Amino acid sequence: MTIEITEASLISNLYTAKTVIQKLHEAGCKIALDDFGIGLSSFSYLRNFVVEYVKIEGSFIRNMLHSKVDYAVVQAINNIAHEIHSQTVAECVENDVILGLVKELGIDFAQGYALERPRPIEEIFV
Repeated sequence: MTIEITEASLISNLYTAKTVIQKLHEAGCKIALDDFGIGLSSFSYLRNFVVEYVKIEGSFIRNMLHSKVDYAVVQAINNIAHEIHSQTVAECVENDVILGLVKELGIDFAQGYALERPRPIEEIFV
């Protein structure tokens, strides 16, 4: 089982978050750090918390087409996450061009409209 924790909830109480993450790991859960890149000093959190997945915040992914800075931010997040042995997930992959950039950067997973549109659960488990 994988539990997603937003970066915002992580930074609101660092001590409690560290304890909760440790207990979840002990229970066999994997942790995905969601919306990574929004918070201040985000990279320092990666040094202090063991997470299996870093989900790169969607606004950076969407803006890679138009901003060299956002492309560089995504590249940096991906590189640092891989250095700490976390896998990366690109959020908001909305078209094939963005999907191509995600592949080019070596991001591990993608989610968004380019891959699948949201569907009612009844359609998924027929």
